Amino acid sequence: MTAPGESGEGTLPWVRDRVRALVDNVELVVHGNTDMVRAAVICLLAEGHLLIEGVPGVAKTTLAKAIAHSVGGRVHRIQFTPDLLPSDVVGVNIYDAANQRFEFHPGPVFANIVLADEINRASPKTQSALLEAMGERQVSIDGRTYELPAPNFVIATQNPYDHQGTYTLPEAQLDRFMMQLRLGYPAPEQELRVIGDAIARRLPEQLNPVSSTDELLRLIEVTRTVHVADPIRAYIVAVVGGTRSQPETVRLGASPRAGNALAMAAQARAAVEGREYVLPDDVKAMAVHVLRHRLILTPEAAIRGATAASVMDGILAAVPVPQAASAR
Repeated sequence: MTAPGESGEGTLPWVRDRVRALVDNVELVVHGNTDMVRAAVICLLAEGHLLIEGVPGVAKTTLAKAIAHSVGGRVHRIQFTPDLLPSDVVGVNIYDAANQRFEFHPGPVFANIVLADEINRASPKTQSALLEAMGERQVSIDGRTYELPAPNFVIATQNPYDHQGTYTLPEAQLDRFMMQLRLGYPAPEQELRVIGDAIARRLPEQLNPVSSTDELLRLIEVTRTVHVADPIRAYIVAVVGGTRSQPETVRLGASPRAGNALAMAAQARAAVEGREYVLPDDVKAMAVHVLRHRLILTPEAAIRGATAASVMDGILAAVPVPQAASAR
C-alpha cells in the first residue's frame, strides 16, 4: 500500500492501516501481547528506542526480531556478553598496511534496526558505547563523527536485575530508551499456539516485510505533524513534574527528556488512532511505558511495596485532566 499524496488527505487513516498491518504481521509469531506489540510499533513511529524486559523464555527476543523483520532494511543483532567490548558495538579503526592509513570498520550499530539482546549482561563500559548512538544517531571514533543510517532504532532486551550475571543499566542509559515494555507469561490458550509454532519450527526470521524503510520514514514524517495543543503540553509537564514532587517515595524523578519522549509517544498514538491531534488519553496510555523505567524509588517506598507503576497510577489519578475541547 503506497503513501497518500502530499496534500495530506487521508494520511492518518493510512498510518492507522499500515500500523495494523505491522501489528498483524508481528502477531504471526508473538501471541497474546497485542497491547505490547502495538506499543512497540508506536515507539518506532515516535523515533524512540525500546527496552523489553522479562524473565527468560517469554518471547522478548522473538518480539524484537519479529518487529525488525517486519520492516525492510538492515537488521543487525548484538549478543551482549560480559566480554563484549565497546568497539564490538560501534566499530573500530584498523590500519591498512597496503594504503598506509587507518580505515574505519563500522560496528553492528550501523543498521536500521539494532537488536541488543540481553543488554544488561554486558559491562557498564560496553553499555555506555550506545549512549551517543541512541541519543544523537551518530558515533564518534578517534575524533571523527559518523552518522548512523536513517531510520535507526535500538530494540534491546534484558532480564530482571535480580537474575544471575546481570548488570544494572545506569540511569543515563535507561533515559535513552523512550519506552520500557514488560512481558509476562502467556495465558494457556496462547501458550498452546507458542508450542504449535515450536513444533512447526516457525521463526520470526521467516516473516516477510510488510513495510519498507522509506515507508517507515514517511510514517514518522506524518506522525510529526500531529498537533499537541498547549493544554496537553501543560498536562505532560504536570505529569512529569509529579514524579519529582514525592521525595518520600521517588528518589529520582523523570527528566525533561522524559517529557519530550512522552509528548512524541502521545503524538504517535494519536496518529495510530487516525487523529490529527493528541488527547489526554494518549498521554495517559503512554505514561507508564515512557516514565516507569526512569523512576528510582526510595528504599522506604520499596519496603512499603510501592512500585514505579503504582506511583505512576497515583500521579495520573491526581493530575487534573484538560477538557477535551481545550485539548484540540
